[in-house]
Amino acid sequence: MAALSSPLRICRSILKELRYLKGPEYKGTMMYSYVLEQFRKNQVTSERYCRAQREAVHMSHTYQCLLESTRHHLELHNHYHGKGERSTQEAASLVGLRLPAQPGGKGWED
Repeated sequence: MAALSSPLRICRSILKELRYLKGPEYKGTMMYSYVLEQFRKNQVTSERYCRAQREAVHMSHTYQCLLESTRHHLELHNHYHGKGERSTQEAASLVGLRLPAQPGGKGWED
């Protein structure tokens, strides 16, 4: 298993994804307060040791990965989703190809 990031870094990246999802008013949402509450609840202090800290870090890392993957999926869906009929040139450039140049200008006619 790969080493997990620090809880603070994961918390920041989850909040970044929430900011991307909800816009500038993300701090007023229930998701924001829930995420902060969970990170504070599972925080290790000098008075108490959280036995489930590794599990909490793993779950938060998984949730952060889910949010990030969902955002990437939506970006790809919006980019490649059908926008009606496309020309051959547009379809080829969408997947990174170029159409071959035809000799004689427009077509094969002389």
